[in-house]
Amino acid sequence: MKALEGIKILDFTHVQSGPTCTQMLAWFGADVIKVERPGVGDATRKQLVDIEEADSLYFTMLNHNKRSLTLNTKNETGKEVLERLVKACDVLVENFAPGALDRMGFSWQKVQELNPRMIMASVKGFGPGPYEDCKVYENVAQCAGGAASTTGFRDGPPLVTGAQIGDSGTGLHLCLGIVTALFQREKTGRGQRILAPMQDGVLNLCRVKLRDQQRLERGPLQEYSQFGEGIPFGEATPRAGNDSGGGQPGGVLKCKGWEEDPNAYTYFITQAAVWPQICDVIGKPEWKEHEDLAEPKERLKRLDTVFDAIEAWTMTKTKFEVMEICNPLNIPVGPILSMKELAEEPSLRASGTVVEVDHPKRGKYLTVGCPIKMSDSPVEVVRSPLLGEHTNEILKQVLGYEDGQITDMHESGVI
Repeated sequence: MKALEGIKILDFTHVQSGPTCTQMLAWFGADVIKVERPGVGDATRKQLVDIEEADSLYFTMLNHNKRSLTLNTKNETGKEVLERLVKACDVLVENFAPGALDRMGFSWQKVQELNPRMIMASVKGFGPGPYEDCKVYENVAQCAGGAASTTGFRDGPPLVTGAQIGDSGTGLHLCLGIVTALFQREKTGRGQRILAPMQDGVLNLCRVKLRDQQRLERGPLQEYSQFGEGIPFGEATPRAGNDSGGGQPGGVLKCKGWEEDPNAYTYFITQAAVWPQICDVIGKPEWKEHEDLAEPKERLKRLDTVFDAIEAWTMTKTKFEVMEICNPLNIPVGPILSMKELAEEPSLRASGTVVEVDHPKRGKYLTVGCPIKMSDSPVEVVRSPLLGEHTNEILKQVLGYEDGQITDMHESGVI
């Protein structure tokens, strides 16, 4: 049995944030009914297409384990179908532009009237305030949520990260909210409304930078390399390059082969507890007792010196040799792994973190699997649905329509 078996999700989401949420729910066993416009579908089906006549990887990698129902909700019969779906499902998830559901005639008040147990979950760009009606995409969310202003090097512009913390990050926040609301409903019998603004989600993931903003009011941030270089701090948390962001200084260092391989680097943390081991490994045993380097507080003033010496050693080793040498000594290090290396890593295939899926129109493709492993709710990644693939099936099984009624709906353009 899957964890969410028996739960029906009415999925009105598109692009990335909402589909990330509903895909996770589907992986946990929920029956996710993705509602799409007849003949059009989710916009990402045709974005960044690499194989003609096949749905894009953008779509397929965000919509596994779902069923697709096409429905014209502007048609009166279509609205009747939608009303019946609202009554039959447990959760409605949407990431429309602000006010879109209200204009469709399905406000939160209307949904509650139809189904008091319904949980209605929404992704929006911003929460209540001056920007709540603004449209937001991934990079906008990273900028408005504080990530970009604190990412990059201080002598360069703000940078967005390759991790989709605005879209996928917010989708995961929303997923947690939905599961929590389902748990609460078991006690109260009532549904509720959930809002996950993208700005809020990004800021939540940037909490250590908000921490540093408050610390900055009381003096310089000594673990930042900027401090050791004697460069004054401004009024806001600065960009800190590859500094660790924690209490233990860290940085990205070159490894053997860096001249040809853009990913021949390692992340190396100079954890105080293993400073003697670090000194021995890099051939600087005298630093263990050096008056300027033996104590963490003194090292913070000289991080450039410390990391230059460590990098001189890492450049003689591959990033994997650095791991093999340092890990037994409890020295925290990690290789910079490319997408190619991750795609080919056998252990990730074995754990289901990376999976190969067969699709009727594009053949085999690689995708991420469920990142959360549960002993009693195993996940099988099932390919994404073709547009409208399950329309008849859902109308019959979930709503009890007869074949003749379904035929009429097809002929009148309802589905």
